[in-house]
Amino acid sequence: MSDFDTVIERYLAVWNETDPAARRTAIDEIFAERVRYVDPLAAVEGREALDALIGAVQQQFAGFVFAPGGPVDAHHDQARFTWNLGRPGEEPLVAGFDVAERDADGRIFQVLGFIDRAPAL
Repeated sequence: MSDFDTVIERYLAVWNETDPAARRTAIDEIFAERVRYVDPLAAVEGREALDALIGAVQQQFAGFVFAPGGPVDAHHDQARFTWNLGRPGEEPLVAGFDVAERDADGRIFQVLGFIDRAPAL
C-alpha cells in the first residue's frame, strides 16, 4: 500500500464519518486550511465549507457509504481514484472519479471530482 493509498482511504472515511465533531477533526488533519473541492454539483473552498458539503451529501444520501471503486493511481503529489456511493451490500447508486493533490505538508489542498453515474435528481 502506497502512502497515497492511505490518504485516499482516510479521504473516503471522512465522507463516511457521520459524527460532526469526529468528521471535523479528521478534516482538519487531512485537508489544507484553504482546501478547494470542485465537482459537477458543488464548488467550495476551505475546511468549514467542505465539512458543510459533506454533511449535506450525507443528509441527501442517508445510509449510503463511499467505497473505493478500484486502485489508487498516484505519482508525485497527485492521485486519481474511483469511488462508489451506495447502501452496503447493494449495487452502488453513484460512481465517480476524483483527482486529489497534496501540499508540501502532505495535506490535500485540491480535489477535482467527476460523476460517472448518478440517478436523475
